[in-house]
Amino acid sequence: MNAYQPGRGIALSVSASTLFALMSVYAKLLAPLTGLDIFAWRVIWTVPGAFTLIALRSRLPQLQTLLQRVLREPRTALLLVASAICLGAQLWVFLWAPLHGRMLEVSLGYFLLPLSMVLLGRFYYHERLEPLQWLAVACAAVGVLHELWVTRAFSWPTLLVAIGYPPYFVLRRKINADSLTAFALEMSLMLPFALAMAFSGGSLALLSGRIDMWLLLLPGLGALSTVALATYLKASRLLPMALFGILGYVEPVLLVIVSVTLLGETLTAQQLGTYVPIWIAVGLTALHSARLLAPR
Repeated sequence: MNAYQPGRGIALSVSASTLFALMSVYAKLLAPLTGLDIFAWRVIWTVPGAFTLIALRSRLPQLQTLLQRVLREPRTALLLVASAICLGAQLWVFLWAPLHGRMLEVSLGYFLLPLSMVLLGRFYYHERLEPLQWLAVACAAVGVLHELWVTRAFSWPTLLVAIGYPPYFVLRRKINADSLTAFALEMSLMLPFALAMAFSGGSLALLSGRIDMWLLLLPGLGALSTVALATYLKASRLLPMALFGILGYVEPVLLVIVSVTLLGETLTAQQLGTYVPIWIAVGLTALHSARLLAPR
């Protein structure tokens, strides 16, 4: 496993969160495609983007090594298939939600996810948390408990994100390969299903005559997806799991801002009881990160 690099890892994590927030808006530009259509075309255009990045970053030897491992080690092959399934579910719900007015529910899942990751880091990887990190977790927990008290339950998009991502990162660390090359193979495993969806789901008829889609919007979706996911996965390898999880608070804050200002969803006064404590957690996380990076 790579040595931790907090400075670079924090920068990559925040950059990825920003790109993911922008992608929720980008999905609206792809109308009239459905969430499943966009997922399929995202995979189709991301695969060549990922392999282009591998070539540009001189990662072909790492790709060859991982392919040899997959062919030689059934365990690695199974882990890669399982991680591709986990990732595919997350990619789909992230593109489905803004088209169905459910982005706030997904953003709540991303608010819950850092708590899941912190618990994973503390109890599975036995990582030690600093006092500011514990305080951030406590503030976030207040928001989460408020949401549970108000709604009595979490919606399935929320739960899919909150409990679906941690196993994915465990699988990724077990595979223990270069982040970009593993990502390229995961997307390649999804490609046959994406092609089947694209050609059987009627999206080709919707795209007929749409030169802007073929030359700009769909390639742009692939490029944005490749850079965002590659950046995010690299960050996961450069940071302790607990810190990586806490930094995950940045993305849902951005998603809420995007959902309210650009996607037309509403944030009620009752929901502020959930989000305000979590925003405080984000501030504490930023303070902890600044102290971590300060010259000693």
